[in-house]
Amino acid sequence: MDLRPLKQFLALAESLHFNRASLICHVSPSTLSRNIKQLEDQLGVTLFERNNRIVSLTPKGKRFQAYAREALSQWDIIHNELAAGAGKLHGSLSMYCSVTASYSFLYEILSQFRPRYPGIEIKLHTGDPEPAIQRVLTEQEDLAIAARPDSLPTGLTFQQIAVSPLQFIAPVESQLPKSLYEKTLLVDDFEGIPMILQEKGIARQRLDCWFQVNGRHPEIYAQVAGNEAIVSMVSLGFGVGVVPEIVLNNSPLAGNVQVLIVSPELKPYKVGLCVLEKKLKNPLIAAFWRQLSESQGLVVTK
Repeated sequence: MDLRPLKQFLALAESLHFNRASLICHVSPSTLSRNIKQLEDQLGVTLFERNNRIVSLTPKGKRFQAYAREALSQWDIIHNELAAGAGKLHGSLSMYCSVTASYSFLYEILSQFRPRYPGIEIKLHTGDPEPAIQRVLTEQEDLAIAARPDSLPTGLTFQQIAVSPLQFIAPVESQLPKSLYEKTLLVDDFEGIPMILQEKGIARQRLDCWFQVNGRHPEIYAQVAGNEAIVSMVSLGFGVGVVPEIVLNNSPLAGNVQVLIVSPELKPYKVGLCVLEKKLKNPLIAAFWRQLSESQGLVVTK
């Protein structure tokens, strides 16, 4: 079966950029454009709105995107079930995680997985950690490394890899009050202190709750996307931030910030792998999940 039209369609649907999608598919932009047009002609509908600057999915394109993902997933399942006697799995998995997670956890996981399943290709996408779970829920990705929310969405399964405390950090050199560095801090000690926070996400939710429970509100200096940006801005002396310990430990700017002692501490991150439970029927995803479960020291949480 020729699955290239579906794969090319999905590459364009996810990147919304002909040059990037053509690189992913190893074809020229003109070939990709021609193949997408042929697919649209076969279906008798317009899948993409496009001009010289913007590519976007039409409503029918979004419906076809869901079909294409399911069709390729089902192909992997039946292909590997029929070939089970050969003892080898073939196909690809898409995974999303932050850059920090990619070298903190993924290297060790893949170093065990690749020798065991050389026929499975991992397509890795990296970015801000906040949308990781949503990308799995909407089936943009098969798997993601993410922080576990307090309540797991229905249908999502989570396998814990590590626990990372959330830490308050301040610049080593700054005009901030010296008392911040000299004692255990309570919520009142942050009155008037400029804070650099995530726009949204689990860390932001927990910090907001920490302030609200104590009848206070943070003095927000800046809101950013991504924990690495918080470390960078704090190191420049702009204020106090909150980041997972794993991010700080891997930051080249860690020497420019100082961890503050705060009471009560924020609830730590539980970092792990998440997947839609229904997708564990896919032999490729099941193999990756099982490999992680068998690794020493890992805990499964549902």
